[in-house]
Amino acid sequence: MKLHTSIGPNPRTVKMFLAEKGLDVPFVKVDLMGGENRREPYNATVNRAGQTPALELDDGSTVTEITAICEYLEEQHPNPPLIGTTAQERAATRMWTRRVDLKICEPMANGFRYAEGLQLFQGRMRLLPEAADGLKAVARDGLEWLEGEFKGPWIAGDRFTLADVLLFAFVDFGGQVGQPLDPAFGKLTDWFERVKARPSAAASA
Repeated sequence: MKLHTSIGPNPRTVKMFLAEKGLDVPFVKVDLMGGENRREPYNATVNRAGQTPALELDDGSTVTEITAICEYLEEQHPNPPLIGTTAQERAATRMWTRRVDLKICEPMANGFRYAEGLQLFQGRMRLLPEAADGLKAVARDGLEWLEGEFKGPWIAGDRFTLADVLLFAFVDFGGQVGQPLDPAFGKLTDWFERVKARPSAAASA
């Protein structure tokens, strides 16, 4: 098993998940800036969508999409649990992960792609520069919503889960590309510092 990885919050999510699991998986670095992910052999044999990360299994098949990769890793290595040990825990983790992804991560990422990342992504996907500011506002609205819903100490409550890993990777990325976490969101700011202090945060940077 090996992980095809690169820069960016999506690969970091999986790397941090692996670090939390204590799994030592070889990394194959993909030159995202040079477009290696958009040409052969990567997009022919690893991920036809031309995206990272991709988890290559021992039989040569690959699992892509960060939540699917993390679900696979959890099933193969259930301890420590980052999704859950019961149906109710797993459902709660998936619910919060989905909310975080739709309300915050996706609009934040596209807000970057359509603005600061415009030159990098030009010619690779349909870009909507006119939507950038609105998408960034949507991501901020999502964070404001989560601030109001947050009970703590972690997103899903008492358990540190995939939802925390995913959101941390994107919020940390947002802070580097003009979408910093508003300090007015006190509960999320405290949460961010708690996650940042975990060894997995440094290991995945």
